Amino acid sequence: MTDATATFINIGERTNITGSAVFRKMITDGRYGDAVEVARQQVESGAQVIDVNMDEGMLDGVQAMTTFLNLIAAEPDIARVPVMIDSSKWEVIEAGLKCVQGKAIVNSISMKEGEDKFREQARACLSYGAAVVVMAFDEQGQADTAPRKIEICQRAFRILTEEVGFPAEDIIFDPNVFAVATGIEEHNTYALDFIEATREIRRTCPGCHISGGLSNVSFSFRGNEPVRRAMHSVFLYYAIPAGMDMGIVNAGQLDIYDDIDRELREAVEDVILNRRADATDRLVDLAERFKGQKGKVQVKDLAWRELPVAKRLEHALVHGITEFIDTDTEEARLSVARPLHVIEGPLMAGMNVVGDLFGSGKMFLPQVVKSARVMKQAVAWLEPYMEAEKRELGLERKSNGKVILATVKGDVHDIGKNIVGVVLACNGYEIVDLGVMVPAEKILDTAVREKADIIGLSGLITPSLDEMVYVASEMQRRGMVQPLLIGGATTSAAHTAVKIEPAIRSAPVVHVVDASRAVGVVSTLLSDEDRPVFLGEVRARYERMREARKDGPPKPRLPIAEARAAKLKFDWDSYTPPRPTYEGVRTFEDIDLGTLARYIDWTPYFSAWDLAGRYPAILEDKIVGEAASSLWRDTQAMMQQLVGEDWLKPKAVVGFWKANSAGDDVKLANGEAFLTLRQQMMKDNSQPNFALADFVAPKGDDWIGGFCVTSGPEVEDIAQRFAAKGDDYSSIMVKALADRFAEAMAEYMHEKVRKELWAYAPDEALSTDELIAEKYQGIRPAAGYPCQPDHTEKATLFRLLEAEKRIGVELTSSYAMMPASSVSGLYLSHPKSVYFAVGRIGRDQVADYAARKGWETRMAERWLAPILSYDPFVMADAVA
Repeated sequence: MTDATATFINIGERTNITGSAVFRKMITDGRYGDAVEVARQQVESGAQVIDVNMDEGMLDGVQAMTTFLNLIAAEPDIARVPVMIDSSKWEVIEAGLKCVQGKAIVNSISMKEGEDKFREQARACLSYGAAVVVMAFDEQGQADTAPRKIEICQRAFRILTEEVGFPAEDIIFDPNVFAVATGIEEHNTYALDFIEATREIRRTCPGCHISGGLSNVSFSFRGNEPVRRAMHSVFLYYAIPAGMDMGIVNAGQLDIYDDIDRELREAVEDVILNRRADATDRLVDLAERFKGQKGKVQVKDLAWRELPVAKRLEHALVHGITEFIDTDTEEARLSVARPLHVIEGPLMAGMNVVGDLFGSGKMFLPQVVKSARVMKQAVAWLEPYMEAEKRELGLERKSNGKVILATVKGDVHDIGKNIVGVVLACNGYEIVDLGVMVPAEKILDTAVREKADIIGLSGLITPSLDEMVYVASEMQRRGMVQPLLIGGATTSAAHTAVKIEPAIRSAPVVHVVDASRAVGVVSTLLSDEDRPVFLGEVRARYERMREARKDGPPKPRLPIAEARAAKLKFDWDSYTPPRPTYEGVRTFEDIDLGTLARYIDWTPYFSAWDLAGRYPAILEDKIVGEAASSLWRDTQAMMQQLVGEDWLKPKAVVGFWKANSAGDDVKLANGEAFLTLRQQMMKDNSQPNFALADFVAPKGDDWIGGFCVTSGPEVEDIAQRFAAKGDDYSSIMVKALADRFAEAMAEYMHEKVRKELWAYAPDEALSTDELIAEKYQGIRPAAGYPCQPDHTEKATLFRLLEAEKRIGVELTSSYAMMPASSVSGLYLSHPKSVYFAVGRIGRDQVADYAARKGWETRMAERWLAPILSYDPFVMADAVA
């Protein structure tokens, strides 16, 4: 990866006994439920990895690690991020490795006990499929100088890759962050040593990662938060471009680099970079002025209007200001020979600044999209003049390249694709956006007709993965050579390596994680100089992934008979199921948008804009707070219009049917059935192996409910009108809000079900936060999600609800819902019902499920591919 496209991974450590006294007390008191909530809060606050440490003298570390990891493995919102198993005791690490379902990270191994012990532990980690943090520590002790850090890491890298067979991308070096400005002269180079060592390690150990504990560098100034924050920000400012791509970082201990007091920033840089002999003394003296300060607030004014027109255009682009753009663009046009020169000159120069700020983490997606709106308005002003010139002189405008973007057939979600399109357009690429539900033939025919340089595919639901494989195979059949980019929530580098790339050899395939990487990937692919090396690295990484999948034995699963024996058990004879107020289906319309707005969970809204953090705390966040607050103000302005003018027409359909469980299925009295899947993971925490059917009585008068809600189709027309005016910012915003209203509608209707329609909790009185935290009785699991991963179960639900006829929501061929801002699922009322993740399942359950569905086993493997504990396609290829 390049510096411009690298994304820094934040490791949360509040689940570390050595770093959190509160967490330590929870574990030593046996309050594991509270401890799980700490992990959940870490993920909600933006941690992309959680560090779990159970090293405490009076604690059984093996038992504590095993118990805690098994508990969080059953929590979908926690289990979606990797776990870093952190311990100084190998037996605790190994116990943790036996629990983690996905890829774990071991923190840490080193050569402090010699190379033989290092190899032994590395091979054990590799057998579990875990990545490793390797400390710069050998038989002589911790490395403190750059040469020592480099030498140890290079030696470890050779052993791991050449002798043990470790994939380079699974190696994370920690070259030791030590405190600077301690008053001890030999400590003065510690920060610079880390930065220089990082650069050389990344150069000589290709594919590895670099991590570190940020707080160590400022330890000398504990108690002086402004200085510590400045030191952290300056250190990352230089360490990240050098190659540090992950670390334990508290976002609350960071300031925006450009906002740091200039004198303080210069003094801190002198210390971090060891630029002068008296750097420590100068910072110590200066630090007294900042004790107790909480930072300064920048006051906006119009002084920038006095700048030359090129600088005014740059300012408008960087800050997303459209108020003066027509006037300034016209002034710029009158100062040059051709209108195109305004685009190629000051406007592109301004967008280059935007790109640099975005790439360096000083701007965020909402701000970039606003910049694009300014750019489009300026170009719109110039277009009549350019068209007249074109007719007169026959001149054409050049772009950096043409990119075809499409959400694949069967899928209707496009917010992420639209953001990628805007970011690429901001960097001078011509975008041909084919929209959603696009068949392979149309994508490829358009690419040929438009002479596209790149083809980008997007998808949100798991069936889209198969469609992407089909597109790739069609490209191969046609002999197309354009690079194929893969992106979307359900996509991954592993799926791209194992399923998509083998389907096409005529063109390169690259998985793109998010919008922040799109520009770097596209520019590299279109560069004759950079492309060969980049593709060589990508193909080698994908080949290693395929080999790992072929050679690695599947993790053991309980036989389905044993899993069923370990099902959740109730005393059904003493339980009286609540009876709904009606049987059958009812439609609900004319629901007030203002009422629904009170049910909105805003945290996912910010996530849709790639802003990590929990609302409302995100508005005060030291890193993204300014961008989040600006987005929030714009959002509230649109909300006033959206609610006041009734832009959306939400509807719902809710049904209740008599039902009983029969094994893993729920049989309805009308002859229909909902089929569910059972966990087969091996558990040693006394937890049952869940299936949704467990929450429905096996006999007697029990019931099951179902629902479908939608924000309505109106959002598409509204978004298109904004887009037609060049306002992608508002177009994306209204779609994101429609998604939030659909989820709010689901929350609102579920409350209505609990209190009125099923009425099993008529006296419930929960706050909005308590609703979001799901403190109520009962659940509403959805097909395609962790409780029931099979999307095809929506067909039965939609048939029973008459969803298309009643509220206009239909299913695509891949079982996505149209309109896209729609939600559907089941209602279960039992007080013990909980959400869970089915997790990986074995061949025996797949075959059994296929028989119950009336499918061939291969069909079940196709629809359940993301949760299989084995890979039938890779294995079949290997056998062949």
